[in-house]
Amino acid sequence: MSAQPIGPSAGDAITSIFGRAKAVIGVVHLLPLPGAPRFDGEAVEAIYQRGLDDARAYLENGCDGVIVENHGDVPFSKPDAIGPETAAHMSVVSDRIRRELGRPIGINVLANAAVPALAIASASGAAFVRVNQWANAYVANEGFVEGEAARAMRYRAQLRAKGVRIFADAHVKHGAHAIVADRPVEEQVKDLVFFDADAVIATGQRTGHAADLSYIRMIKEAAGLPTLVGSGVTAENVGDILDIVDGVIVASSLKHGGVWWNAVDPARVKRFCAGLKR
Repeated sequence: MSAQPIGPSAGDAITSIFGRAKAVIGVVHLLPLPGAPRFDGEAVEAIYQRGLDDARAYLENGCDGVIVENHGDVPFSKPDAIGPETAAHMSVVSDRIRRELGRPIGINVLANAAVPALAIASASGAAFVRVNQWANAYVANEGFVEGEAARAMRYRAQLRAKGVRIFADAHVKHGAHAIVADRPVEEQVKDLVFFDADAVIATGQRTGHAADLSYIRMIKEAAGLPTLVGSGVTAENVGDILDIVDGVIVASSLKHGGVWWNAVDPARVKRFCAGLKR
């Protein structure tokens, strides 16, 4: 049997998943799940329905796909402290979204829980996972967070789930990278490629914060892979951003009041996507 080639999965991850070169991905910020500090005992069906409603608001108004994220589980746990209940409930809602809406979905389990994300993707038929720290390490809100690439890639192989693509953040928001500050950001981006990421994500400093265009361009050039911007995307800046990168991951600016924890506003999504077509 011939050896497997070194490097990320064959083909452009954006076009192979979304069928187009410039993708718009909405984020489904799930309400607090059972086991999380802010969960107050509401029926899980209400959590699932809110996730499905948000996904529908994105997908029926012009977005190409969604990423399902446990953003209501604040404060986030480190990967080894996340219980099986998180993966169980995220698998149910993710499966419902994919089955009912028939569009590509991704999974992000906070904080940096690549192995649970892959399990959910395998169970729900998701096309990709987002991992905030794929290589190296940094100091995050949750403490010291290490790259998950080695463990996650072995787990993906065990699941026989090599079709699930890896979208990896570069120099990710909500943390400090002084641990590797003796190496340029460009070199840290190249580490993601070396560890077989399929796409690279550039972000600002926090949720909803826009990164500088020159910074985005630097990450795109260093990656040599499909690149997305994962924070701070608005109707005003998306055109300039998509002139540089291959896709955007957007949430806050498409929510009621522009606030990430609110429900998705279908009218905002429609205006956003109509502006792109113009």
